[in-house]
Order: sequence, then C-alpha cells, then structure tokens
Amino acid sequence: MKALLVKIFIPIGIIILGIVGFSLIKASAADEGDKKPVDTRPTVSVKALKAVEHQVVITSFGEVKPLETTRLAAQVSGEVISWHKNFVAGGLVKRGEVLFSIEKDNYQAALLQAEATLTSAQAALIEEQAKAQVAEDEAKRFPSKSHTDLFLRKPQVLSAQAQVKSAQAALLRAQRDLEDCDVKAPYDALIISRDIGVGQFVNKGTQVAQLNNIETAEIIVPIAGFDSLFLPTPLAETPVSISYKGINRFVRQGKISRDLGVIDSATRMSHIVVQVNDPYNLKSSGSDLKFGKYVEVSFAGKQLSEVFKLPQELVNNRTVWVVDNEQKLQAKEVNVLRSEGAYFLIDKGLANDEQLVLTLPEYPQVGMAVKLAASNSRDALK
Repeated sequence: MKALLVKIFIPIGIIILGIVGFSLIKASAADEGDKKPVDTRPTVSVKALKAVEHQVVITSFGEVKPLETTRLAAQVSGEVISWHKNFVAGGLVKRGEVLFSIEKDNYQAALLQAEATLTSAQAALIEEQAKAQVAEDEAKRFPSKSHTDLFLRKPQVLSAQAQVKSAQAALLRAQRDLEDCDVKAPYDALIISRDIGVGQFVNKGTQVAQLNNIETAEIIVPIAGFDSLFLPTPLAETPVSISYKGINRFVRQGKISRDLGVIDSATRMSHIVVQVNDPYNLKSSGSDLKFGKYVEVSFAGKQLSEVFKLPQELVNNRTVWVVDNEQKLQAKEVNVLRSEGAYFLIDKGLANDEQLVLTLPEYPQVGMAVKLAASNSRDALK
C-alpha cells in the first residue's frame, strides 16, 4: 500500500513542480520585457559661456639705470682747499651742494680788477658823451657850416660805449670764475668716483669725479611682439608698478617715458623706457631702487571687450567642444587673441550662453549624444 502511494504521489509532485517552475520562468520573462532600455550616453560637465570685459596687464623685466652720468670737471684752475664729507664713492649729495672748493684769492683779485676797469670805462664814456654834447652845441651856433661825425665826436662815443661793454663782459667772466671755485652738484647725485684731494692743483677741464643722477632712474623694458599689440594708447605717462621679488621685497610706482622706436634685430623685441623719481629716497621714504637692480615692471594695456576667458586645457589646436540644443557634441574653431597665465582670451568662434564642455568623454566625436551633469549645467564660465 505504501509503495502504491509513493508511485502515485511522486509523478504528481513532479508535475506540480514543473508547473510552478514554468510559472516562475514566465513571470521573470515578463519582468525582463517591462524594463527600460539602458542609457549609454556619456555624462559631461558643462558651463554656460559669458563674454567679459578684460583689462590686459603687460609684465616684463628690466635693470634700473641712471637717467644720466656726468664726468665732472673743474672750470677753473687752482688748488683744492676743501671737499664735501659725502664727496666720496657711494656718497649721496643734493643738487647745489658744494662738492669741493678751489682757492679763490686770484679770482677775487681778478673780479676787483674787472670792476675797476668797468668803472674807468664808464667814466670815459661819460666824458665822451659830454664832449659830444659840447660839439653839438657848437654846431648849432654855426648851422651854415657842415660838421663831420668826427667833429661831433660820434666815433669817440661809440668807442667809449664799446669799452664799457667789453669791461662788463670781463666782469661777468670774473664773477663766473669766482663762482666756479665752488664746484656744485648739478643734480641730486650718487658719487661713483672722486679723483682729487685737498692740496691738489687741478687744471681747467680736468676730470675730477663721476656722478650718477638720482633725481630720476630709468628702466629699459623689453616688450615681446605678442604684447606690443596690446600696449596702451597713448603710451607716454602710463603709470607702472615696479616690484622687486628678492628678500627685501618692495613695490614702487613710476611711469612710461617713451618708446625707443627700434626693434632689436636679435630678439625681435621693442623696448620702452620707464622712469622712476627719487630712486634713492632723498626726498621721500621707502625702499631704495638702486642702480643695477633687476625688477619686474607691470602696467595696464588695452581694455578688451566681449572676450571669453577659458582655461588653456579646454582649448586643443584652437578647438573647443560645446553641447548643442540637442545635447550633442560639437567642435568649435576659435581665435585665441592672447594667453595670460593658465588662460586663453578668445574673441571669435564662441557665443554667449553656449554650453562649454568641461569634461570630455574618452573618444569625443562630432554629433555624439551626451547627457549633462545636473550639478553645473547652468553655471556660467567667466
């Protein structure tokens, strides 16, 4: 009986299991058919483009040099009797200070003699003018007679006047020679060298020292060809910032003086001259801008309108990628106007509100469908 039951229930169980398995397989197949297709489009990050106004800043480097160098010479001969305590190599003197003095006795005597000569000439002129007046009165008494210029003493008066002028000129020379005994600084100066001492006799025209003008310093700055297109107009009087990046950092202000007007044949660069007032701070306070120092010069160039400032890594062979209205990739050829640091300035090839691709798929193709990362799809790139 037990064996009979086993024979009956085993086939029935197998049939039931088969029915249940078939139902499960059918239900699973139905679920597979109901699933949505998988989106295989690559995800990209984008930002909306916005054109900006951009101030070009031009930076270059140059060496600080004096505006002028003077080889000082004595204008009179004589013995040196004293010199200024700062009239030594490295000393600083102000305009008009007496650098050294030459013995004056001979020149004071020459001045007295010139004054006496002038007085004598003036007296002779007065005498001749009086005689001419007498001759003129005499001529009036005899109007019928002819009277020569010699009778009227006109040549004598002219000669006396010439003597006065000659004496005046001699007096001026004597005064100038006496003044030149005190040799003064022609400007605020840095003493480079001095070749005289007390008791030394110097001849007229002898070079005695070398001075550098420190009222104004110059920096000759090279400008590359790609920067020359963006120089401001007019160039002269443009303010500049002068900075030193060494241990004792500082910033000074100056201005552009002029363009040298020549392009270097070796480097193909032009050069501009920057001037700085009072580089050694005789009349102000701050850090000295010493001659020979190598500094950085920066100034504002042209103002650019309607340009796009893009990171350089987004521009490849003057091409950038954007996403169009159908969310497909498009390659745009652009014109790179200028590079500044890690950015390119672009003036052609792009438009406001275009979606610039920030993260490209591995193998981008024109017309490739993409989906946008929701986090930054509406941000504007500036």
